[in-house]
Amino acid sequence: MRTIGVFDSGVGGVSVLKEILKEFPYDNIIYFGDSLHAPYGDREIEEIRTLCLKVSDFLVYKKNVNALVIACNTATGAAMDIMTNKYNIPVVGVVENGVKEAIKLTKNKRLGVVATPATIKMNIYSKSFYALDKSISVYQVQCPLFVRMIEEGWNDNLESDNLVKEYITQLPKEVDTLVLGCTHYPLIEKYIKRYFKGTIVDPAKQTAKSLKNMIGEGEYSKSPKIDFFVSGDCDKFKKIAQEFLGTRIDSIEKTIL
Repeated sequence: MRTIGVFDSGVGGVSVLKEILKEFPYDNIIYFGDSLHAPYGDREIEEIRTLCLKVSDFLVYKKNVNALVIACNTATGAAMDIMTNKYNIPVVGVVENGVKEAIKLTKNKRLGVVATPATIKMNIYSKSFYALDKSISVYQVQCPLFVRMIEEGWNDNLESDNLVKEYITQLPKEVDTLVLGCTHYPLIEKYIKRYFKGTIVDPAKQTAKSLKNMIGEGEYSKSPKIDFFVSGDCDKFKKIAQEFLGTRIDSIEKTIL
């Protein structure tokens, strides 16, 4: 039976995991949440790359995964090219898949991206959009506080609502399609929708489909399993992940690399 490795800087990658589980119901999955070092998006690029390679080495060399999903936009921008060249297994990231879907859905070619400071700094979304269509306009907004608040357990109150409003209303009114450029953000999509009324793209769905195109469907199995490894607070991770996945997580192994 195949094993698919999925990793993120914390709990946000469960938005991708949820879609992976739909596309690969018969494969074993290993999820690594590096929440001890979250958010990646506040760190320097070289540091992010080092953290990513520690996690991917663990999944590839220690856990022998057959495919690797980088369930983090910042990590995709910082380390995907290196991982693709380093490992002799399929590697898929979230950025390109979100870009393709947004281009498909936009009506007026005015696109928005909300993401972490590091993702915006690397300019990976603009580069990816313009590589496919030079006639589009891309507007990017840094949301530095979102990930920390999601990792702590998002509270729908006046403070968080004002923060969402502050970030989302920075987008020009003509933007008709918004890419959630951080895998944490789908966990608060319903709050973002209060202030953005256009089409919202969650790259997770296309990422799972892209992997399926690469490796095909798994063979039927009665007992596929999901193993969780988390470098930070396991209880906090478990509570948030269970709520978003809508399923019980039996055990999480604390692992500091």
